[in-house]
Amino acid sequence: MTAPRHVGIVACSAEGAALCYRTFCTEAPALLGAAHAHPEVSLHGLSLAEQMDRIYADDWAGLGEMMLVSARKLAAVGAQVLICPDNTIHQALALVRDRSPLPWLHIAEVVAAEAKARGFRRIGLLGTRWLVESRVYPDALEAAGLEWVRPDAAARDAMNRTIMDELVCGVTGPEQTALFAQIAADLQAEGCDAVVMGCTEIPLVLSDETSPLPTLDSTRLLARAALRWAVAG
Repeated sequence: MTAPRHVGIVACSAEGAALCYRTFCTEAPALLGAAHAHPEVSLHGLSLAEQMDRIYADDWAGLGEMMLVSARKLAAVGAQVLICPDNTIHQALALVRDRSPLPWLHIAEVVAAEAKARGFRRIGLLGTRWLVESRVYPDALEAAGLEWVRPDAAARDAMNRTIMDELVCGVTGPEQTALFAQIAADLQAEGCDAVVMGCTEIPLVLSDETSPLPTLDSTRLLARAALRWAVAG
């Protein structure tokens, strides 16, 4: 068996990056057949405040350049593929992906493949306002032959406020779970048969046990895809 390949994580928020890193490392032993074993992994993250400045200014090109800074640093330490456990900034990735020194596993493409494999047909979108209003998931889901639904404006604002003021800061509890569960229920009423947790912190408060619809956990799905790539290509 060839040695596993080196994965680079381009971090955004601490909570999402930590969950991705933890999933990658803790699920690897079962795949590798050795206790505590996992492929080499490196993480680089620029200041979240600086990244948010670009988002608030609608400067996606500038944010993409920041992603390339991380990509180059990770390439310099030997990473062979990149992942970013942040859905929102994938809007910027689309602008710079062809200039990256390394290939990327795209979070929405990974989720869309999982949704299709599980037989879902109409996916509700949960996430920040920027993510839900973007084409990140619509493009990936449509390419997989799947339909999608955005929550209404009030729900988008409530999710954005909760994510940015609470989840990103590590504030989690029943109130946050109830909010996302209610939005999932509203999407179920619109004919959705699953919801994508399109913010890497949402899995901290929502799961299949607390959601009225099956969930697509973008954070863990991306980590598992990177793990499979590192081991098997």
